[in-house]
Amino acid sequence: MMVALKTSIWASALLRRAEVGGAYAMLLQKGDGDAGAVLVKVCTLDGQAVLYRPIRNMRGDRVWLPKGPLPESEIDGLITKRKKTDPDVWVVEIEDREGRHFLTEPVEVQ
Repeated sequence: MMVALKTSIWASALLRRAEVGGAYAMLLQKGDGDAGAVLVKVCTLDGQAVLYRPIRNMRGDRVWLPKGPLPESEIDGLITKRKKTDPDVWVVEIEDREGRHFLTEPVEVQ
């Protein structure tokens, strides 16, 4: 059985991967340190952004669903809506002109 990393450790590792990769990354909201969900917003610095949301696939593995690219204001609205219903959510923002997300788990293609 695989033990999941605490959210605080996972989020720190994502921030570090983005920074090492040459992107600017910041934590916009800190949620539950052990098991809060994480939303990852990737801004391409042209007014557009993609929001990556975690889900579990049929095997129970975490995968990421992208939403976008959309105007950054629309992505911010989706994040605000989620924060109202889930106070334990974490929000990581990555600014990268190439749109790299730095996630290591699979990303589902829409």
